[in-house]
Amino acid sequence: MKASLKGRAVRNAKSLGRARRHRRIRARISGTALRPRLAVFRSNRGDYAQVIDDDACRTIAQANWREVKGKTPLLRARAIGTLVAERVLEKKIKAIVFDRGGFRYQGHVRALAEAAREAGLSF
Repeated sequence: MKASLKGRAVRNAKSLGRARRHRRIRARISGTALRPRLAVFRSNRGDYAQVIDDDACRTIAQANWREVKGKTPLLRARAIGTLVAERVLEKKIKAIVFDRGGFRYQGHVRALAEAAREAGLSF
């Protein structure tokens, strides 16, 4: 019983720390119609990305792990970055602001960002 309580406390501390980091990032970053925000979210199951115009409070484009193929989670993250970039470029938007969502810029988040850059987005 004590082990499960300890695990819950650690899990809660990790999520609270990420939420704190995300609030700090969002205080400085905002998406506009000219430069929308590419927000990244990671869960235990997969990755999600959406491009948001914060002024109009609407999502311009999105992609998630269910839509793409890839043998490994890292390859799926790269495919998500490419897919979301293609969808944004169709709407004639080339410049965005990157929001890592409080996650470290490594692994899936970095792969997604680099793939979006390679597909033609600038940030």
